[in-house]
Amino acid sequence: MTDVAAPLDWVPHAYERRPWRQQVPRGPRSERRVREIEVALPPLIRDLDFQMPDDLARLVTASLGELSNLDLVHGRTLKALNHLHLRAEAIDSSKIEDIEAGLADYGRALLGVGANASATSMASATSALTRLIGDTDRTRSVRAEAVLQAHDDLFRRNPEEAHRAGSFRTTQNWIGGSDYSPTGALHVPPPPETVPDYLDDLFAFANRDDVSPLVQAAIVHAQFESIHPFIDGNGRIGRTLIHAVLRRRRSTRHLTVPIASALVADRDGYFAALNDYRAGRARTLVVLLASATRIATAEAWRTARDIDTVRDDWGRTVGGTRPGTPLHRVLDLLTEEPIVNERLVSDRLRIGESDASDTMRRLVEARILTAAPGSRRSPVWLADDILAAVQRMTERVQENSRRWATPHT
Repeated sequence: MTDVAAPLDWVPHAYERRPWRQQVPRGPRSERRVREIEVALPPLIRDLDFQMPDDLARLVTASLGELSNLDLVHGRTLKALNHLHLRAEAIDSSKIEDIEAGLADYGRALLGVGANASATSMASATSALTRLIGDTDRTRSVRAEAVLQAHDDLFRRNPEEAHRAGSFRTTQNWIGGSDYSPTGALHVPPPPETVPDYLDDLFAFANRDDVSPLVQAAIVHAQFESIHPFIDGNGRIGRTLIHAVLRRRRSTRHLTVPIASALVADRDGYFAALNDYRAGRARTLVVLLASATRIATAEAWRTARDIDTVRDDWGRTVGGTRPGTPLHRVLDLLTEEPIVNERLVSDRLRIGESDASDTMRRLVEARILTAAPGSRRSPVWLADDILAAVQRMTERVQENSRRWATPHT
């Protein structure tokens, strides 16, 4: 990432020694005897400004222009694709946290018909992302209440974390190092009693209108990660805040492009950018986010064309359809909901179960739908052509991101 000798462009974190005692003595004796730790104290940012050099200003302006143009010119026609983007974004944001699941399990979790823990976590991340962006769209502000609701969406189905779902932390946490104390941690966030004031300051900055939206999104994300206001889920909620800021500033009005797909391509570079922010070098993350946005925007448009081609091919495969018929409507639905069961089709299209069943059977015979593995008891159907298009989008975003990152490391 940036050279260690790069000039400061932001206020670096301060560090302070604080008393420490384990709540439940565990681990090596040396860690049980720790009585003092060093915590990071991020700067207060509500009134800070980030001065961009000309080269960075050009990159940020170009990235925002391409994103806004896609949303303005094609946003309404691509609105169905937004459901796929939201899911791709939630999946890749989860992968940054080493949460992996197959499409069949993820589909079952989305449909509420049972799935493994990782798939349920991914489905919950989708709900959290949708919730926070939707609230920002309605209220035109980034709100602590919406962040808490999104966190509740993320963890209320997790038996180990449900008791903390939707609550900011009241204990000290840390990143990396030991499981028993902050000894050797990569980052020790500010003490829990400071979290409310830090968050008030963060949301004040997030709701300003005199900062470049991409710069604002990058700094809001990095500051949130430094505060680390939850025991778990900070990364996924923090990356959702990127989209919330862009939506509040109307850089997007309809679409959510897959920025996390670009970030997951170089996790080490992404984490290094967050460390640079703490050292007073915000430029690294701004460059990373601007470049990720530019790549994701280009691939979103390419994927829209791919999906249009798939939909046309489907029509020819079934011998043509009449608008308004169940078959025509189900094919349209599959371009935004490529993982379905009969109940979803019946409910979304308001058609009888027998019509839904007959239509699904015909699409299976035409090989447009396939049965998800292991879903015989509660059948889940996959539109493989659409899922493949989304997978190709993710792969292209990641490949282009790695290619871009190579000369910048």
